[in-house]
Amino acid sequence: MQDKPPKKSKKSSWKQFQKLSIDPKKLKSRAARVESATTKHAHRFIVKRLNNIRYVRSHVLLWMGSVVAILVAVASQFLIGSQGFTQMGPVQTGTYAEGVLGAVDTLNPLQASSSAEVAASRLLFSSLYTYDKTGTLHPDVASSLAIDDSGEIYTVKLREDVRWHDGRELTADDVVFTIDLITNPETRSRSSLRTNWRDITVEKLDTYTVKFTLPAYAAFPHALTFPIVPKHILQDVPAAAIPESGFASEPVGSGPFVFRLLQNVDIASNHRTVHMVANTDYFGTTPKLGRFELHAYPETEALQRSLESRAITAAADVPMSLAQISVDRGYKQQQFPLDNGVYLLFNTTGSVLEDRDVRRALQRGIDTDAVRRAAGENLPSLGLPFISSTYFANTDLPTAPSYNTDQANKLLDDAGWERNSAGVRSNDDTTLSLGLTTVKNEQFERVVETLAQQLRSLGVEVEVTVVDDGQPGSNFRQDVLQQRNYDLLVYELPIGADPDVYAYWHSSQLGVSGYNFTNYSNSVSDAALASARDRTDPELRRAKYVTFARQWLSDAPAVGLYQQVSTYVYNKNATAIPAGSTLVMSSDRYSSVSQWTVSRGPVYKTP
Repeated sequence: MQDKPPKKSKKSSWKQFQKLSIDPKKLKSRAARVESATTKHAHRFIVKRLNNIRYVRSHVLLWMGSVVAILVAVASQFLIGSQGFTQMGPVQTGTYAEGVLGAVDTLNPLQASSSAEVAASRLLFSSLYTYDKTGTLHPDVASSLAIDDSGEIYTVKLREDVRWHDGRELTADDVVFTIDLITNPETRSRSSLRTNWRDITVEKLDTYTVKFTLPAYAAFPHALTFPIVPKHILQDVPAAAIPESGFASEPVGSGPFVFRLLQNVDIASNHRTVHMVANTDYFGTTPKLGRFELHAYPETEALQRSLESRAITAAADVPMSLAQISVDRGYKQQQFPLDNGVYLLFNTTGSVLEDRDVRRALQRGIDTDAVRRAAGENLPSLGLPFISSTYFANTDLPTAPSYNTDQANKLLDDAGWERNSAGVRSNDDTTLSLGLTTVKNEQFERVVETLAQQLRSLGVEVEVTVVDDGQPGSNFRQDVLQQRNYDLLVYELPIGADPDVYAYWHSSQLGVSGYNFTNYSNSVSDAALASARDRTDPELRRAKYVTFARQWLSDAPAVGLYQQVSTYVYNKNATAIPAGSTLVMSSDRYSSVSQWTVSRGPVYKTP
């Protein structure tokens, strides 16, 4: 083993380091050598080569041009190639904000009455059947419908893939439970639903099958458009408590959108917004939209402000006064005829209007073309008690008498109503004075003004009453409709896709709870209406309705003014109701809601 050298102490090492010194002459010499080498290197590799650029610049420019050309070619090829696989079209996701006139006081579809409440019901809930964009009945929750030979038993099979928004299965129990609620007076479901289920029994056959038993009624399939509510949520709630239950503010449905929040945007104006998200487990086509906001405005002015500020994507049932404003603000406009008729209804039990000749005189003295012009643009004429739709194609329907003031005046003269010096007609000591009533509505008020002028020109003394149903203490239905508190009434009647108008014109519907608002009664009309309900053969049904229409025109219990139209405005970048769609009612615009979008951009083409 070798001996290790002795270690130097730290102190001795530090002393050696302290003895080191820098020679300035050597440092200067080395710096000069470095400088000289750097200069020679720069001159050789940079300066000399810069001088050579003059000789090779054409080659450099050619090379650079080639590179640019290659890059342009690659970019062009990419753009041209991408155009073959993409196109401008609707982009999925996004929030669709739709404005609707009307209050939202409940989200329970069985109590929905305003246009906003009905719209929310259609988005959140499903039905056995619904109307498609052609206005034709189309299965929704139902998968099939069978009718027995008697026409009195309908058997409906349900789809097996329908789920409530909480994940529970929708079954026949839910359908039976819903109809029980509709027919239970304690539930206070809207009257238009209750009238469809009189004398009808419903029975569950199995988990996905329901049987309906009823007197022969050809229009019954149209009654299957009612909204279905969940039994597992409402079965323990007393029927009388359902309208005020939590379900009315936090509903669980099975429709294309799921409820998230009912927002009080402005308490003073009662502007409320229903927030919904797409139902990704929807049994139908999953919506392209991610969210849907339904903005309910009780006043036209609030809707106008939202349109002017472009705060909403679209608006439904827009009054004529706002339609042009919407177009000026960059919205597109669509108009869709509804299966609703606006009529001048005569109270046939009134002292003056009991006389058929007086009613026929007024029938001929009203210029319905002028009325339609006052009401709005492109309103279809309506001279009959039902919509002359494709159901009556190739049918020889009667037509309403033409506008003829000479005939109108002659009928009044012959009935003993003579003009006095002021031009007002009277019979002995009785003045031909009539009250003309309507509900507060921009369109109806213009109609009433036009009608009043026409009636006065015939020598009729007219007193106009406009009932503002939005005022506290005002109840148009109870105080005016149910009491038949009018002589003449301008009112809109929902008719529907089927021509069955039994509820409006059959004498069995007289009285406070009935919908025969004219108190019309005629044995021929009654027989035709009742018989048409029983006939399942389309030809026989049409023949009965022709008989009824002729008698109706002869008796003149009303004058058809026009078919109602829904005006829809929407952002030019949005995709909404398909052009040419047929709407039975305004909420049928949602038949295609799964395809709606809010913006456009490049999308891949389908191979």
